[in-house]
Amino acid sequence: MATLSAGPDYGNVPPPSSAKSAANARRGKALCRRWALFAGVILLASWAAAQSAPQVTGVDPDNGKVNDTVTVSGSNLGKAAVSSIYLSDDKNDYKATVVDQGDEKITIKVPQVKPGGYNISIQVGDKLFIKPVKFRVSE
Repeated sequence: MATLSAGPDYGNVPPPSSAKSAANARRGKALCRRWALFAGVILLASWAAAQSAPQVTGVDPDNGKVNDTVTVSGSNLGKAAVSSIYLSDDKNDYKATVVDQGDEKITIKVPQVKPGGYNISIQVGDKLFIKPVKFRVSE
């Protein structure tokens, strides 16, 4: 009966040549640079979008009656960005009449609503954003 032997190097993988190793290292660095560039572009794009998004920072006065004139202040509030202003409660949104509109402020008339607390909401395109700025309607 004959015996077969696999030999002393059976199962050992020979080390890669230095040329293959260097090429793999260059490919790995290039791939890493591409991913870093991609991540940077995504980060800058999201930062730029956040900078141009309309922001509401306050309302003056913070309380009033139906048909009173109120100024909503913030940034990027021009007609190109904000199409409407609403007073919003937990269930409904009530459209306010815009009297004057600029990039840093919008003057509105308080809509016909019940007395109570409301959030200021802005319409951007077809989306309505309820802001954490409060307005109280009194009798």
